Amino acid sequence: MRYLITGTAGFIGFHLAKRLLEEGHFVVGFDGMTPYYDVRLKQKRTAILARSNGFKAVTGMLEDKAALDRAAELAEPDVIVHLAAQAGVRYSLENPRSYVDSNVTGSFNVLELAKSLRPKHLLLASTSSVYGANEKIPFAESDKADEQMTIYAATKKSMELMAHSYAHLFLIPTTAFRFFTVYGPWGRPDMALFKFVDAIRNDRPIEIYGEGKMSRDFTYIDDLIEGIVRLIDVVPSEDNRIVLETITDTLSKQAPFRIVNIGGGQPVGLMSFVETIEAMLGKKAIRHMLPMQPGDVHDTYAVPDLLVALTGFKPRIEVEEGVRRFVEWYQENY
Repeated sequence: MRYLITGTAGFIGFHLAKRLLEEGHFVVGFDGMTPYYDVRLKQKRTAILARSNGFKAVTGMLEDKAALDRAAELAEPDVIVHLAAQAGVRYSLENPRSYVDSNVTGSFNVLELAKSLRPKHLLLASTSSVYGANEKIPFAESDKADEQMTIYAATKKSMELMAHSYAHLFLIPTTAFRFFTVYGPWGRPDMALFKFVDAIRNDRPIEIYGEGKMSRDFTYIDDLIEGIVRLIDVVPSEDNRIVLETITDTLSKQAPFRIVNIGGGQPVGLMSFVETIEAMLGKKAIRHMLPMQPGDVHDTYAVPDLLVALTGFKPRIEVEEGVRRFVEWYQENY
């Protein structure tokens, strides 16, 4: 099939494009190559994808509709996967406007593109951060998610709402998946695992927020990609509505639109995560314990039942194995 994927120079977009190319699909990648973190890492990812004759790259910002249109003309996509975004919870405190520009205006442009192209399936990357102040643990897709704690989360929830309206008005089959703390090789340097490994290896202290009393539902990148690839084939319709007493399907009654968690439902304590890294490196961290940062939540914890019902798959790679693979990649590249 033919794919248009936004964010292919990024962590998740790179891995998804690589997987689809290996399966013989044609992929046009769209990315702004912004300097939010070291652009050289983005260039390395793109260079790996460019080894395939089935990959074409278009550089441009999501806010630039003309650039998106050029990518669409090249792709003629059967499927659009929108992964590009301004990421990072803490950076949203410093530069909130970039989140509105990319995640709201940029996502609106992607929706407009889908309206004109009418792909077989539009898939959008959201985040577990949209659950915000929700006190019900674990998080199910049908839970209330109206109290976002950061502008990052608010812009992602806004994208979900806009996407539902477009799915309703223009009958665009749409799936929004909510990610839970994705990690692995080729990850972003601002993410906890990368920062911790880099600091421990170089004898710098690591900053542990919330006094280490938080937990995260870590999702290894290969598991995330497997979940996305399987969901591509599950085009939202009444034909695949899940009707089970134990699962509430988020398939809308007004639109071909569904929200799905991609998480394993196995949260790991932050200190246990740090100890796993120390064990893999054979070296103790210099720990700098800090209070919770504004916008942080104590725990993330997915209910994966809907994903399993739709695809037969649940993330399964344990944190110890995932951290080992990341450390090997880091040591080879840094």
